[in-house]
Amino acid sequence: MLSLLLIVTGCSATERLNRAATAKGQAQAGVLLPALPDDLRRQEPHAAVTEGQSVISILARERQALDRANGRQQRTVEFYEDIQKRLGAR
Repeated sequence: MLSLLLIVTGCSATERLNRAATAKGQAQAGVLLPALPDDLRRQEPHAAVTEGQSVISILARERQALDRANGRQQRTVEFYEDIQKRLGAR
């Protein structure tokens, strides 16, 4: 009878240890961050230089490419700041 009592008590202790270990592991794992949107990883190519085109038109397309790249950079900053707000800046 005494050995049966020890086995039952042992199982209860094992379950508590397992729950505690699970809780500790989850706490140490930290936060799972959302995936970075694919658009924010894309790099902007330079405007193509075609023989015979005016320098002004090439420069205008290059500036458009720069505007797109700067817009992506701004969205990246906003994405990161949103995550900081949701997680509480530490």
